[in-house]
Amino acid sequence: MPRFALKVEYHGAPFAGWQRQKDQPSVQGAIEDALARLEPGPHTIAAAGRTDTGVHGLGQVAHCDMVKEWDPFRLSEALNFHLKPAPVAIVDCARVEGDWHARFSAVERQYLFRILIRRAPATHEAGQVWQLNHDLDADAMQEAANHLIGQHDFTTFRSSICQAASPLKTLDELRVERVQGFSGPEIHFHVRARSFLHNQVRSFVGTLERVGAGAWAPEDVKTALEAEDRAACGPVCPGHGLYLARVGYPDDPFEIAE
Repeated sequence: MPRFALKVEYHGAPFAGWQRQKDQPSVQGAIEDALARLEPGPHTIAAAGRTDTGVHGLGQVAHCDMVKEWDPFRLSEALNFHLKPAPVAIVDCARVEGDWHARFSAVERQYLFRILIRRAPATHEAGQVWQLNHDLDADAMQEAANHLIGQHDFTTFRSSICQAASPLKTLDELRVERVQGFSGPEIHFHVRARSFLHNQVRSFVGTLERVGAGAWAPEDVKTALEAEDRAACGPVCPGHGLYLARVGYPDDPFEIAE
């Protein structure tokens, strides 16, 4: 059966996460329903990451198996037609080998988290940022974030319901950046690793926010990490500021297709 890689963009607000659920809308379910409109029968797609409720996708990657040998452009156009009006779009599509897997072939995942700093309620950015009405010290947060880079036991920053076999992960990048957005100052967190624990990024950001607000010292994050205790973690921030930005592969199927 021909296999296709799909690059997927979505607004996470209407969905109970990526993963198909019996009684709640999901991004996976929306795409599988669209596939069934093109080729009748059950469809099961696999994705590089299972984002939680409210989390957005800029560069999520999934793969699907079809019966027909579709032209990739026509497949993406047809899926986008049947995905309307859901806030989900197939922004690229490529034919891949039968053993290529969106999750298991991936070697890197990159996340972006956005904090908007302003007192007035967000309008255009509502549901797409974590809004705070107090300023944050980006330099102090970067100093704290540097303690998390590298290979560590991340038990402190792991959800109690995480199903990963081990809390040991290697964090390749955790960069804190202050930018001027159209709606006001923003703090962006750029996070990159081969794989992540459940709620790991949101736990990082919630903890670093405490540093930026002056409630924690940068060194306190190192102490929390070394505690290897979930109780030592700061607050877990909301999901609607988080984006799965990019998935990396040894040979990017979308670049090859170009």
